Amino acid sequence: MNHIQVMSEDLANKIAAGEVVERPASVVKELVENAIDAQSTVIDVEVEDGGLKRIKVTDNGTGMSRQDSQLAFERHATSKVKTERDLFRIKTLGFRGEALPSIAAVSKVTLETWNGQDEKGTLIRLEGGQVTTVEDAPLRQGTMVEVTDLFFNTPARYKYLKTVHTELSHISDLINRLALAHSTISFRLRHNGRTLLSTSGNGNLLHILAHIYGHQAAKQMLPFQAAHLDFEAEGFLSKPDLTRANRHYLTVIINGRFVKHQGINRAILQAYHTLLPAHRYPVVLLSLKMDPSLLDVNVHPAKLEIRLSKENELLEWLEEEIKRTLREHCLIPSPLSSMKRRTQGQHKPVQQTLDLSLPQEKHSRPEEVQKPNDDNSVHQSHVQHSSQPDQIHDQSGEYTETEGLPVKEEEKLGKQTSHPVTEPPAAKAMEQPVAEQMKRPAEKIPLLYPIGQLHGTYILAQNEEGLYMIDQHAAQERIWYEHFTEKLNQTERASQELAIPLVLEFTAGEAALIKKHQSILEKAGLFLEEFGHHAYMIRSHPNWFPQGEEEALIREMIDFAIHHKGKLEWMTFRDEVAKMMACKQSIKANQYLTRKEMEALLEKLRLSSNPFTCPHGRPITVLLTKYEIEKMFKRVM
Repeated sequence: MNHIQVMSEDLANKIAAGEVVERPASVVKELVENAIDAQSTVIDVEVEDGGLKRIKVTDNGTGMSRQDSQLAFERHATSKVKTERDLFRIKTLGFRGEALPSIAAVSKVTLETWNGQDEKGTLIRLEGGQVTTVEDAPLRQGTMVEVTDLFFNTPARYKYLKTVHTELSHISDLINRLALAHSTISFRLRHNGRTLLSTSGNGNLLHILAHIYGHQAAKQMLPFQAAHLDFEAEGFLSKPDLTRANRHYLTVIINGRFVKHQGINRAILQAYHTLLPAHRYPVVLLSLKMDPSLLDVNVHPAKLEIRLSKENELLEWLEEEIKRTLREHCLIPSPLSSMKRRTQGQHKPVQQTLDLSLPQEKHSRPEEVQKPNDDNSVHQSHVQHSSQPDQIHDQSGEYTETEGLPVKEEEKLGKQTSHPVTEPPAAKAMEQPVAEQMKRPAEKIPLLYPIGQLHGTYILAQNEEGLYMIDQHAAQERIWYEHFTEKLNQTERASQELAIPLVLEFTAGEAALIKKHQSILEKAGLFLEEFGHHAYMIRSHPNWFPQGEEEALIREMIDFAIHHKGKLEWMTFRDEVAKMMACKQSIKANQYLTRKEMEALLEKLRLSSNPFTCPHGRPITVLLTKYEIEKMFKRVM
């Protein structure tokens, strides 16, 4: 008796359905992508009970003849790939011919279609993959597919589905991304009769972002556009004070297809780098276009993952272009505007106790700051030194925003009062294409005039735009960070001999890791000599190490190398060392400054490459605009 047998077509379809149809959102994805491929301009999606009870997708596309509509439910029947060469130049979202037969195998399906040419339309009903009805249908241009009782014949699959709300969230997220990928198509999503999303299809991405994330979030987006010999990119990048708690809001679209690509996500986050606090992520819409021969979409059943033939080149270019865009814009947050956005949820400040031990020779003593009849004295809001360290509240944009799906947000966007430094006029931005928005020059931090100091921690400064508050520790930390990063990048370094060599002892495992990372430590200017059993001797260090902090810094550098998880790259190590040095060298809380010291600090900040955030992603400067101040005092209504 033979042990190997050819499985039945019914069983093969159910197995294929297990790969293609994971949940109701998978059905919606396949049906909507078919509608997009059919050149539809309007796509209507209706679901009931999270798609578990009913899914209906209606489009106004090219439609099908009766013969084609019957063939469409055969496995591997497709109009999109005819030769092997076509497989390597995919220009459509679907191409395998698996979607409709896989869906029909585990549900009850009704299809109505008309191609605009035949004398009659076609209606087909299937149950469990078997055709039960073929008859005439009304002459309505396009196709309607209705799916009910999903997984009715595979109860094991059904029981693993989540709640109605969870399944609906997957469907909503899918339609949102498809709408962003195809802005010239009008999408409508309704659940149990309630409209969740409705887009006009006018091609304006910012309008769609407003529909999905809300108009206040859309106003915080920066237009992005770049061109390369092999790639084109456009989209929107959120300002650093608009962040989320996970990577879910990174939307990457390649040739009209939403994809998940860890390399591209990593390039985006590296471009933001020190602009973001730890464990916070930007809202990004990135749409890439390239020759279809440069990517392989046939590597995942749901076609969510891809392979790129010029991946390294793309990622390096993309990271640099995003950095360029962020550098060109003024990223100073306005706290009152952020408060308006926090309509729901609570702000959770991050408190950091600052070390008040100061480098010995670096800064003025508090008693030198304000003297009677001293020209340097200014109108300062001084507070006596506290016996406890000051605490800094992180104003890094930590807020929860209602993720509603407004229908007419573009009307509101045109009416918002905004200020040129913090928010470009929304109405004009909404009506201009990305290319036009990118032409507008953007400044960094403007020229500021210090007028005082608050709690020995915040410099108060002004210009014609309004009142600025500058976190002096964060400002100098940014300045020192860029200084030390430059020093670490130098290939030749002058060394400072230690009067007494430093000997450090380690465990056997730690000593092995030090040997593994010794080349990186040497690149930073630390030369370790083996000295006895699991011990190392250090005779010198670079002469620009912060004075008085040399030994502690050396220990921290070695400790970071030992305990770093995964492969230690030079860029990662250099960045961490520069941050440690900058923090140790910077002004701390309760450090009072003279006017000249404040002016010098602000001027150095203005000349830095990124004057907006400290190396840890916290904001350096916040702005109370003149308009906001006058509104608080009822000078304007």
